[in-house]
Amino acid sequence: MTEKKSKSGWKFLGEARTQILLWYVVLMFSSAIASTLIIRQALFSRLEERIEASLTQEIEEFQRLTKGRDPQTGERFAGNIAAIFDVFLRRNIPAEDEFLIALLNGKLYQSSPLALPPALRENQALLQSWASLTQREHSQISLATGETILYRAEPLIRGDNHGVFVVAYSATGERHKVDEAVFVIIQVTIAIFLLVSSLAWVAAGRVLAPLRLLIKTVRSVSESDLSQRISVQEGGEIAELAITFNEMMERLQSSFDSQRNFINDAGHELRTPITIVRGHLELMGSDPKDQQETLELVIDELDRMSRLINDLLLLAKAERPDFLQLEVVDIAAFTDELFAKAKALADRDWRLDGKGMGKIVIDRQRITEAVINLAQNATQHTQPGDVIALGSVLKHHQMLFWVRDTGDGIALADQQRIFERFARAANSRQRSEGAGLGLFIVRTIAEAHHGSVQVTSELGRGSTFILKLPYLLSYNFLQK
Repeated sequence: MTEKKSKSGWKFLGEARTQILLWYVVLMFSSAIASTLIIRQALFSRLEERIEASLTQEIEEFQRLTKGRDPQTGERFAGNIAAIFDVFLRRNIPAEDEFLIALLNGKLYQSSPLALPPALRENQALLQSWASLTQREHSQISLATGETILYRAEPLIRGDNHGVFVVAYSATGERHKVDEAVFVIIQVTIAIFLLVSSLAWVAAGRVLAPLRLLIKTVRSVSESDLSQRISVQEGGEIAELAITFNEMMERLQSSFDSQRNFINDAGHELRTPITIVRGHLELMGSDPKDQQETLELVIDELDRMSRLINDLLLLAKAERPDFLQLEVVDIAAFTDELFAKAKALADRDWRLDGKGMGKIVIDRQRITEAVINLAQNATQHTQPGDVIALGSVLKHHQMLFWVRDTGDGIALADQQRIFERFARAANSRQRSEGAGLGLFIVRTIAEAHHGSVQVTSELGRGSTFILKLPYLLSYNFLQK
């Protein structure tokens, strides 16, 4: 039971919904901590700026007073430092947590408020260090009680009298207020964080609902039933995934249907020559002439079976990544080579329309097979004396090889169907020696090169087959 619960727990943690929420929690928590620290530091900085402004204001007012006159006598203060302290402390009321301290000849003369905090009043070392200053000082100190004091000291020397005016500010209380405000922010953030996390959990469940439906659909798919599809209602990546899955299922169903038809057709094509051979062998008599005719027929049917098997093997290899062996080929020389091989197929009026110039990257053997298949197809639909022409040209970043003839032509309804497995034109005047795989092989080789094969034809006037290959692929290969 414990092991089952452990597996269930790991499965829960491994779910996309849980991982999304965990990442969301981590990011939100990290952002909240960083934001809180930044806010706290910003508040402390603004607090110190305000304190510094207050200290500076007090010092500037004190400096102006030292340059002025005694309001009681109307005369300048001259060397009477005590009078300056008396007037300033009488006129200025310090802010909360602010202390005005007057030191005269090494002793505490007066302060405002009168009762200084014990941490300052009893800290004789600090008071003596201030009393001995001869230059302005601006700093902060931390007392033993934990208080932080920011201060400015202004020395005032008149003859034998040595005074120091100190404006001190205890930032501890203000900092406690900042920490209290930050604590409130943290509490509010946690409450919002919990609420948003709950909403995020629900939202993640709704967003991932199509994904769960996808998983359910995938599990329901079987070899005998590939009709399952996912309904796409909204946009976004999940919808795109559902569309991609549906497209994949379409391809799989099409592929399985094609394979099923292919196996059925191949079985039929192989069954026919076997039936013919068996029938003639069963009826073969003792007459030498009859035996010779039967032998020739058997050899012919076996040759046809061999060609069919070779074609099937080629189509099976077309799905492999090493189907093509690419190499750089000179277009003009390759066209001459194709024309020389095609002329040996049959007694026709063979013509070379033209030759492209330059180089291209192709599988020489596969393209040769494709063009010769087109030429062989042309011989099967022409008579002696009919024209069959070959040619090539480099045009608009495409390499074109074509075979045209003046034969029977192909009906418009058949012009796309003839490139399918075991397909033949309905108006063909004679049965091809092959199994109807020749043009399908041409299409397979073209598509393996990221190209295509097209036909234009007119009944009674002939056909033109064009093999189109992308030249940019070749250019990229040459650049490498």
